[in-house]
Parts: sequence; structure tokens; C-alpha cells
Amino acid sequence: MNIVSATLDEALFADTFGAESWTAWRWALAAIFALACPSATALDLYRSCTGRSVWPTRRAREVWALIGRRGGKSRVAALIAVWLACFRSYQLVAGERGVVLVVAADRAQARVTLGYVRALLEHPMLVPLVHADRAESIDLTNGITIAIATASYRTIRGRTVIGAVLDEVCFWRSEDAAEPDLEVVNAIRPAMATVPDALLVGISTPYSRRGVAWRAFSKHHGRDDSDTLVWRAPSLVMNPSLAPEVVEAARADDPSAAAAEWDAEFRSDLEALLELEAIQRCVIPGRVELPPCGGSRYLAFADPSGGSRDSYTLAIAHRERGYGVIDVLRERKPPFNPDDVTREYAELCRAYGVEKVMGDRYAGQWVTERFQAHRMRYEPSPLSKSDLYAALLGHVNSDRLELPDHAKLVAQLVSLERRTSRGGKDSIDHPPGAHDDLANAIAGAAQLVLGKRQRREALYWKDIYTFSDVPRDEDEEPREPRTFVGRAICSPIR
Repeated sequence: MNIVSATLDEALFADTFGAESWTAWRWALAAIFALACPSATALDLYRSCTGRSVWPTRRAREVWALIGRRGGKSRVAALIAVWLACFRSYQLVAGERGVVLVVAADRAQARVTLGYVRALLEHPMLVPLVHADRAESIDLTNGITIAIATASYRTIRGRTVIGAVLDEVCFWRSEDAAEPDLEVVNAIRPAMATVPDALLVGISTPYSRRGVAWRAFSKHHGRDDSDTLVWRAPSLVMNPSLAPEVVEAARADDPSAAAAEWDAEFRSDLEALLELEAIQRCVIPGRVELPPCGGSRYLAFADPSGGSRDSYTLAIAHRERGYGVIDVLRERKPPFNPDDVTREYAELCRAYGVEKVMGDRYAGQWVTERFQAHRMRYEPSPLSKSDLYAALLGHVNSDRLELPDHAKLVAQLVSLERRTSRGGKDSIDHPPGAHDDLANAIAGAAQLVLGKRQRREALYWKDIYTFSDVPRDEDEEPREPRTFVGRAICSPIR
């Protein structure tokens, strides 16, 4: 028996996958597992969805199924997980337990796929295989466990992975990692290295042109010689029972979003604002926070919050020799009393000699009044958040900003997206479901110290030395200063 015949077997999965609407998925599974080509029509679909010309003769090592919404992805992910766990044998070391991992953005999403797995394991032929059914894993009598995990490389290490299903991998976000999808895949691949028949399957609706799914598509789609199979197909191709008018209405409302959501096209109107490498050049390793220093003029920017959903953040910065230095970055996660945090931040600003806090226009006059109650001026920024991010791009790419070593900040900066509207106007914001509280505070503080007005006002301390008069050869490197004289307050050259 193979996985395609199992979907048509009345004793197994025909009740779920036997309908005519699952035909395209059966052909996709035949290609993934290198079964005989079912028909000329199946070959045409294969060529259309993979960009390849020749039906595969060996099973893929990795599969990336980029399918539009409501295309049946999660159910097929569960089918593949059950097939790998129940219908194949593996050579494992005595006492070693093989794991089929279902990885999703969060546990709630992973449990949806695990629910489909449980439903498939309830068939009479498979019930005897279930040894223990727990909230987040199912142990089988053959030494295999089907388990869910969140999109964190820490949940992967230390396991022997015989198969992994990455659910909606294009939408993974993490507060601890700039590229959580890449880190998870890089952790899974070594965990599969000792299992010859291990299979990695990434299933997702496409999103922006970045991440492991986009890289796999760019590198392997249309390549007959690759052992990584990329199958990209619109929702209506993989699920012909879907009402076409739903898709047409989405196209009329937002063509760019519909092209990704329903037609499985990577979005062309979205691009990453900042490259990870550029951000890392600005990060000072090991730096957490700098104490106040006499002679520096400090400025502060806040991103207030009501205390129930978003974080309340504050950044304090100064300009030094043409560089913007982020001295302080604070965050209070909800829940909290916003007045208490405002008082705490006002006291912190006074310690750095800050007389006025800039910030966004959150909650009208509330923030201004609460800062005034704690003897600190608050002024809304004349620039929108999108404008601040646009300015931040130049500061980062020109290496004029020193950032603290803060993983969550880096993750938020990397996730920022530039979106082009149908009218041609650009806007910059975080992706859906993500946060940018730290990034917003950093962007505001950077603009305060590196903007044109501050450039005319900034002062800095300069060390004064005397130089050695010892003669040197013409091609010899210049000597270092010999004697420290003192310090002077200087103004930058205009």
C-alpha cells in the first residue's frame, strides 16, 4: 500500500480523502513520494505546479507546498504525519524514539493539525497503534511519537526527527529570533541527518518574498534535478469545491492580497525594510544599557500603551561624533498600570537630564497629562510611525546608529515591511499579528538625535592629545598619540 491508495481505502482514509475534490492532492502526493504518474492530466498538473518537465523517479527529501487558503493544507499535513509515523519502518538505535514533528506558529495552531491527526488515528486499523494520547503528543506502539512544537529551534534539539511538517511557515513570528523559520529548519535538518528516509514538509500560503519558503521556491522551483520539490498551486486548483465567487470578491477588494491568499503568489507589494546583516552591524555586542555621562545631550522617545495588549516602551539616545547612540531601551509588557510606568519613565528621563519626551499620538491628551503630572513634558512627534521607519532605514544602512544587544529588538526590526498601496504610496509597519513597540521607540529616538535639527545642536566631548615628534619612514604607519592632555566640548562640523 502507498499513501495514495490509502486515501482511497475504505478501511483507512477514504471517508476523508476519497472525494473527487481531493484528486489534485492525490496527484501531488504521488509526485512527492515518487509513485507512478497516474495520468497525462496528472503530469500536466505536475508541470504547471512545479515548473518541472519530468515526473520524479525518487522521493523528495524536502517538500514545500505553497497553496492558497482553504486548499486543504492542514488536513494533508496531518495525513503525511500519520503516514510517516504508522506506515513506514525506521532503523533506530535501541531505546531511541523517532519523532514526527508538527511545527506551527503557536500551540493553538499546532493543535488544530494534531486534531486532524487524532481523527485519522481513530480508524479501526490504526487504533491498536496508539499507546498514549497526550495533550501535545501521541505515542505509538512502534516507537514513534507524533508531537507538536512551536516555531522555536529550542523545541527541536535533542530529538531524532523522522519527519517534520511545518504548518503555515510563511507566517511564523518570534520575539526571540529575527528569522525563526530559518532557525527551526536549521535545527531540524541535523536532527534528520541519521534517518535515511526522513522527510521535511513545509506547507503554507505564500506571503512576502523572504524566509525559507521563498528561498526554496527561488532555488528549487522548476528544477528537475533537485531533491527538494516545490509545489505551488491556487486554492481552486487544490480544492475545486471552493466557491469561485469568494475568490473573485477577494480579488475585487484587494488584488495584491488575493494573489497571495488565493492564487498562491508571493506578494510583490511587500518587501522587508531592513536586512538582518545591516541591523547586526549596528548592534554593539554585549551592550545592554549605558549610564548617563556628563556633556552629552540626551533625548527620549516613548511608545505608550494602555497596559492591556501592547508593551509600553521608551528609548533614550544621544549623538556622539556623528553617530546616534541608543543608551537606554526599556519595555513594560502588559498587563501593567500605565500611570505607574509613566512615572517610572519620567524619573528615568530626569536621571539622564531629559527635559521633554517625544512620542506618538496615543490616546490623545492622556499621555501628555500623565507625563505633566510626573513633572515631565510630552510632545507628540510630527512624524508618523511610517515616516520614522523610513528615516531609520537611512540611519541603519549608513551604519550611523549604535543599538543595544537586544534579540527582541532585532526581531522586530527585521520583521518591518514596506507596503506599496494601489495608489503607489508606500507605508511601513509590522506584519499582521506581530508587534513593533521596541522598534518604534528606537526609530523615534534615532530620528531625534540624527535628524537635521539635532545635527545643528549636538555637542560632544573630544579627547585632546599631543603627538610624538619621533621621525618615521615615508611608508610607515602613523604613530598613535603619546600624551593625553584633556577633554573639550565640541560641535560637529556642518
